[in-house]
Amino acid sequence: MPCSLPIFIFFLVFCSSNVANAIVPPSGTFKYINQGEFGEYSVEYLADYRVLPLYLFPFQLCFYNTTPNAFTLALRMGHHRSESIMRWVWEANRGRPVGENATLTFGSNGNLVLADADGTVAWQTGTANKGVVGLDLLPNGNLVLYDKKGKFIWQSFDHPTDTLLVGQTLRANGPNKLVSRTSIADGSEGPYSFVMEGRYLKLYYKSMNSASPLLYYRSYEFGNGQGSLANLKFYCSPETEQAYAFELGFTYDMKGSPSSGTYIFSRPKYNSTYSMLRVESDGNLKIYTYNENVDWGAWDNTYKLFDGDDHESLCNLPKRCGSLGICEDNQCVACPRPKGSVGWSKSCVPPALPPCKGGANVGYYKVVGVEHFTNGYTEGDGPMKLNDCRVKCSNDCGCLGLFYREESSKCLLVPELGTLVKVNNLARVAYIKMPK
Repeated sequence: MPCSLPIFIFFLVFCSSNVANAIVPPSGTFKYINQGEFGEYSVEYLADYRVLPLYLFPFQLCFYNTTPNAFTLALRMGHHRSESIMRWVWEANRGRPVGENATLTFGSNGNLVLADADGTVAWQTGTANKGVVGLDLLPNGNLVLYDKKGKFIWQSFDHPTDTLLVGQTLRANGPNKLVSRTSIADGSEGPYSFVMEGRYLKLYYKSMNSASPLLYYRSYEFGNGQGSLANLKFYCSPETEQAYAFELGFTYDMKGSPSSGTYIFSRPKYNSTYSMLRVESDGNLKIYTYNENVDWGAWDNTYKLFDGDDHESLCNLPKRCGSLGICEDNQCVACPRPKGSVGWSKSCVPPALPPCKGGANVGYYKVVGVEHFTNGYTEGDGPMKLNDCRVKCSNDCGCLGLFYREESSKCLLVPELGTLVKVNNLARVAYIKMPK
């Protein structure tokens, strides 16, 4: 027993020494500079790009930008020989762009560092002196840093942005969501997120007027009614031994329950190993599949959650009709105004409100037969009288309108109007806040 402590200390010193002495050999280190000619082939977001030597079909690491001198280090998927657009499937420094002459350095200490030309670090793996001896880009698109035993010390699969590749996993105790881009012109985080939560998959919209994101989609319940989702792995496998089709979906395990299983999105009739699942900048969830065996049109959109046909209506997308609009049969059909509805256009916006003064200077106009894009998952509070609901919204500076169910007297206050979904039930009524 008296020898236990010295042995333990020796073990710690020995292990720490081994990790510290593990270095990347000179042949494995590199320093790439963001300079030179741009690539000539078509890529997503109408971007300019420069390729880096880290490549394994169909993946390549690049610098790309959509605005001058604001570059993102990203992984591209596709190949120019197919004459198809190439897509971005992972980004290192989202929301923290670098400029011309920025450097990507992998040093002997095992840290991968992206820095601006002045040396300011924009992004890094944080793996200095942690036993890393090499870097590799795997056939599934996973960029990894590994130790002497081949164990991954860091991997890009643990840091998803808006996309999952086949083999990539969401975990309850790790990355549990994907977050959209803002738009074509700006690659920072957008307002939409695809989240593994409890026993469900959910989609949220983050409003500037609300501390909590707004739920606009929830999957069916996973498992047997017990436990919660522990992990979801995006998979592709032959449907049969004859491989008539390839299943694309999730395999899942439940925490606190023996339940496990599969959740199938689609069944393309060709090898779909090069697929990606993405939450789009408009809030939709899509799968794109790259067919390496065709010369033109290599990408197929093999799944859309909101497709207006077999799955969810496009009217359930929060901003389908911009900041305000009535949606029916997947189309934006009207702009609700105080004196009645007119034809919808992108200029349809909520009324400009005066400074918030406890409801004394605001009123409402009524829109009949509509629901909010969140109404499928919440009815609101109540029962309560309509006037009490109005007073509640008037006293809430973040409330832009209310949705009232006359048959149940339920009151839903909303911080964002967005898409108003047309319904046949005339007892579903919206009241949009306006200056008195």
